Amino acid sequence: MGEGNDHGALTEGVYYILLSLFTPMHGYGIMQNVKLLSNGRVELGAGTLYGALSTLVERGWIGPLAGGADSRKKEYQITELGKSVVQSEMARLDELLTNGRKLLGGDAS
Repeated sequence: MGEGNDHGALTEGVYYILLSLFTPMHGYGIMQNVKLLSNGRVELGAGTLYGALSTLVERGWIGPLAGGADSRKKEYQITELGKSVVQSEMARLDELLTNGRKLLGGDAS
C-alpha cells in the first residue's frame, strides 16, 4: 500500500471515532456521536471505546487534550496524522464504491 495508507482498512468503529474527534470530546460524547453519525447502526460499549482510544493514542492518530485534571473526563482530539488516516480511508472507500458501480453498471463518476 502507498504512503499514509499502511494502516489497512479501518473498522467502522475506529472510522467513526476519528470522525468524531475532529471536535474534541470525552468518551461518553464519542459514544453518543458515533451512534448519531451511524444512524444508530454502530454502538460502542465503554470497554470497546476505551480500548480503541488507547490504541489510537499509541498510534499517534489522536491525543488527549492538555489540562484535564480529572482523568475520567479526559477529552481527546484527532492529530494531523489521524486526519491523514481518515483521508486515506475515505479515498479507499471511494475506490470501492467506484469499482462496484462500474461493475454493476451504475454511475461511475
